[in-house]
Amino acid sequence: MVKDEPLILVLYVDDPFLTGSSGLIKDCKRKSCRKIQHEGLEAWQKNGEIFLGQGRYATDILKRFKMQDWRPMTMPMITNWKKIDASGDKEVDPTLYRQLIGSLMYLVNTRPNICFAVNILSQFMVELKRVHWVATRHILRYVRDIVGYGFKYTQGDDVRLCGFIDANWEGSSVDRKNTSRYCFNVAA
Repeated sequence: MVKDEPLILVLYVDDPFLTGSSGLIKDCKRKSCRKIQHEGLEAWQKNGEIFLGQGRYATDILKRFKMQDWRPMTMPMITNWKKIDASGDKEVDPTLYRQLIGSLMYLVNTRPNICFAVNILSQFMVELKRVHWVATRHILRYVRDIVGYGFKYTQGDDVRLCGFIDANWEGSSVDRKNTSRYCFNVAA
């Protein structure tokens, strides 16, 4: 590498474009991966394969909210909230709840399977009840079960777009409004 070789990095919103010598590009990617990993998103790259995960970030969330030793759950959310035992005299700290929801929102980047549950519980940031706190901790117990999950992209995979749509007419017991959700997946 020559000392005066240029490396051009163009960022448009979240789309990077690098140009320059291959040595400079490799060095920039290596340094960028180190920085991204520091911010919570981990990227591992080997020949023909890239893995994106947030295992360390998920572990940090579990430690921060003192849930690392709790029994893991296999589902992100209980479907019948009436079955949740939310008894107890303890008040729920709304600031702590908001911090937890915010942390989980960032974790959705590599865990789309918790997206619906986090979305539902994020709607109760103002009128928080103990049942919402218990349900949010249930998500953390599920996260404990899937700490090592992430996205694996391999070269040569046939990539296809799959879409799923669901509608629940009069699904809300509060205002009887319909709820519809959709999910699109790019997979091999």
